[in-house]
Amino acid sequence: MDILALYLKIQSHMDSQLPFVVYRKSKELTINCFLQNDNNLYEIDSYSTAGFVFSPFDNREQTVLIPKEKSTCYSSLVVSTNKIPQYLQKDILSTKQDLSAKTKYVQLVKDSVRAINDDLFKKVVVSRREEVSFSKKNPLEVFKRLINCYPNAFVYLWYHPAVGTWLGATPETLMTIRGNEFNTMALAGTQPYVDSLNVEWGTKEIEEQAMVTDFVLNKLLPKINNIKKSKTYTYRAGSLLHLKTDITGVVKNKDSDIDSIIEGIHPTPAVCGLPKDSARLFILNNEPYNRKYYTGFLGELLINHEGNVVSNLYVNLRCMEIDQEKAIVYIGGGITKDSVPEKEWEETVRKSETMKKVLY
Repeated sequence: MDILALYLKIQSHMDSQLPFVVYRKSKELTINCFLQNDNNLYEIDSYSTAGFVFSPFDNREQTVLIPKEKSTCYSSLVVSTNKIPQYLQKDILSTKQDLSAKTKYVQLVKDSVRAINDDLFKKVVVSRREEVSFSKKNPLEVFKRLINCYPNAFVYLWYHPAVGTWLGATPETLMTIRGNEFNTMALAGTQPYVDSLNVEWGTKEIEEQAMVTDFVLNKLLPKINNIKKSKTYTYRAGSLLHLKTDITGVVKNKDSDIDSIIEGIHPTPAVCGLPKDSARLFILNNEPYNRKYYTGFLGELLINHEGNVVSNLYVNLRCMEIDQEKAIVYIGGGITKDSVPEKEWEETVRKSETMKKVLY
């Protein structure tokens, strides 16, 4: 199916208020979609049904599934362009900042550092949200912009009438399982991209990334054989740079381990903190809102690709929720004992610009 016909089908589905997801994987030129044939809300207790999953940050809440057997699925190639869109050339930090939001977030960071110094945890990821006008905008058009802007991200548009509309361009893989082959990553640290990947990283970012890597490796050891990790390197995601370590291995029991792997590594230290339980409790008690699906995960579950059963799951970062005539952009940052509140605020501003630019 050509891309125009695919977009018309998706728009018709959206107009009919039926659930769907359309997405493009990192560094690929194929657009995929699941168009659910009814408007039921399917929730899963076990990751054993093929489809597209959408899971919240709080793993006590239910994961939504668009089942493959209840959907019509399409794919199409999209034309790639190397041109940098004008709206991406807007200077970072150039938009007016909300002083009230800054004051609240800086205080949250201070509270986080105080809790770390009191030995409640070693790291915590705290977040905030911004509201941007979305009147007279079409989510599908924003999805197209995200595709052009972020070729190295997993880009998606997800909708369910009982849940809402979400858009995102996430740089972080939770895990990929192809047959028995397992892949994941440890991602942490942020700085703006300015012409080069050859940059210096501070002690805070290096230590934060090492914490994430060690956590993931320890959680995977009982479930994954032949675990290997790459050297840590600088990775570009749109206008931002991160520290990244690739982790690979072989699943010991692919028929039963996917649930326990997810339970072990979600939410990751990159979006929650360490130790996970105490950091998560701090987030739930101190963030002044419900994250919902921000820093949850989403993606393909048990889909047949060229003879292999594949699960591709991604952490839901760089995302926004569409609520009537406004877009709610979610952003956060990892806090350690060395965090400087003002700098942490500026990091969230840079991250918010990554998503807000496609709305201007």
